[in-house]
Amino acid sequence: MTTDLVEMGKQAKQAAFELAQLSGAEKNQALQVIADQLEVRVAEILAANALDIAAAEAQGISAAIIDRLLLTPERLKGIADDVRHVISLADPVGKVIDGGTLDSGLSIQRLRVPLGVVATIYEARPNVTIDVASLCLKTGNAVILRGGKETRNTNEVLLQVVQAALQQAGLPASAVQAIIDPDRTLVMQLLKLDRYVDMVIPRGGAGLHQLCKENSTIPVIVGGIGICHLFVEQSADRTRALALIDNAKTQRPSACNSLETLLLQRSIAAEFIPHLVQYLASKNVNYFADQQALPILQKCGANVSAVSDDSLRNEALCNNMNVVIIEDINQAIAHIQEYGSHHSDGILTESQALAHQFVKQVDSATVYVNASTRFTDGAQFGLGAEVAVSTQKLHARGPMGLEALTTYKWVCYGDYLSRS
Repeated sequence: MTTDLVEMGKQAKQAAFELAQLSGAEKNQALQVIADQLEVRVAEILAANALDIAAAEAQGISAAIIDRLLLTPERLKGIADDVRHVISLADPVGKVIDGGTLDSGLSIQRLRVPLGVVATIYEARPNVTIDVASLCLKTGNAVILRGGKETRNTNEVLLQVVQAALQQAGLPASAVQAIIDPDRTLVMQLLKLDRYVDMVIPRGGAGLHQLCKENSTIPVIVGGIGICHLFVEQSADRTRALALIDNAKTQRPSACNSLETLLLQRSIAAEFIPHLVQYLASKNVNYFADQQALPILQKCGANVSAVSDDSLRNEALCNNMNVVIIEDINQAIAHIQEYGSHHSDGILTESQALAHQFVKQVDSATVYVNASTRFTDGAQFGLGAEVAVSTQKLHARGPMGLEALTTYKWVCYGDYLSRS
């Protein structure tokens, strides 16, 4: 069946108009039906997912990607519970941000409203289908989803579940639509659908983000590429630093907020590195070191290679970690400016002055002092959930919660006022 994106866009625009009129209770009721139906239709969803897993294994897709694709009864229960958690979150739509009465007598308010139609292009994770759909519905936005071909069967069934639940709740099924056809030309067409789509959110690798930036006529939220750094300054508590580095690197290496490059001050490097290698000995970390760190790591018996420019500029998304020795905080900040992705970067230090300098001069969406980069997450930040992590400056930055899926309008009241 041919995919008619223009017709999808028209239907999404109309659905967005209808969603914008709903109360929070009405939206929550629809979300409750979706959560319940995910559990009612668990066998159907898992059967579709098994087809995707079998196809991925036959194609030789990596174990890490297959793990992202995999749904189990426990994971599906977790996805349903995440939808229920979205229900519990405060609805930002209709909130008065600020306002007042002007000298002219005009009363003005800035009011939160939905964006309209959101398009999300993503890879691998079928949970994103439900996460994004639920967050968009909560904020009164319609959504057009484009998942990767590796999740085609799973996404098709998930879409059926969501659309059936919407109809059961008395809402238009076109509030959540998906492009199931794997034809890549459809992505290019979607990126030009600015008459109907208000924002594009890519979730995937650097190539996908670049494709969207270069070809979209719709505003694009760029993010999720995490070249994350930690700078261990000479005054840092070294014992506690080891545990923090372990968490940042090995807790979930495939996450965008995991540590990629460790920056060590020269004055402590020779002493610190042997302790680091010993601490991470059971974690199968592969080190990529600059010319100064390389001989120290080799002497410790670490699995180490010379670091490349490519390694410094790209996510490993595995247990690979770059180690670079720098002279001082100024060199650390310069390194982050050159190689960072404006995602999450931190300093480990006991110096308040250096911590202040780092926070002031590092231009990242999230900057840490004595904390793991793994905290960059909507749930961890108290936002309840996230649709993406933005590394740009307009209109949202960092973990994007519900408010990031809204904009605002000025509402003005007068007593038949005319401007003088």
